[in-house]
Amino acid sequence: MYPPAPWNLRGQLYLSVFLLPVRSLPTLDPGLRPVTVAGRVPVGAAWVDYEPGGVLDYRELLTAVLLRGRRQTITHIWVDSPASRDGGRALWAIPKDLAVLEVSPPLAVAAGIASATIRPGRRVPGRWPTPLTLIQKDITTRVRGRAAVRATRITWDVDGTGPLSWLAGRRPLFSLTLADFRLRFGG
Repeated sequence: MYPPAPWNLRGQLYLSVFLLPVRSLPTLDPGLRPVTVAGRVPVGAAWVDYEPGGVLDYRELLTAVLLRGRRQTITHIWVDSPASRDGGRALWAIPKDLAVLEVSPPLAVAAGIASATIRPGRRVPGRWPTPLTLIQKDITTRVRGRAAVRATRITWDVDGTGPLSWLAGRRPLFSLTLADFRLRFGG
């Protein structure tokens, strides 16, 4: 069983943004058009630690593509919570799968998928809005929140034969941490 929408969540998000050639992207749902910059597409890969104090606490690894119109779509996502998996699929059509995940910097591991070394750096003053519009199938979901922002170094080690093989060997354009975020997902 999973909680009803909206989900109020809190935690830490460790994000890297990659610029990938269009041809290396996974297949997107029909009608979704990615933003392109000189034939490359911004792709985010993130480790998330949803902490106690929200409707659920769990860990997550995801990749998302930036779309035209300031929207995003999740291409791959794993969680370590059946409630998160079931709720994400039923409420927002997010293609969540289960995996064994550990997210506790400086290390993050998704067994058989990827691992990373995470080194948060200096904090940017203030708390910043973190608006997001997610498109999955025909469902549009708004996400609103605030977070502290930290410059971060993330070194990725992606399994070259696994489901994220299209990221293997690539270096991020930049990485950051959304620290101590609080967000409202949906509703």
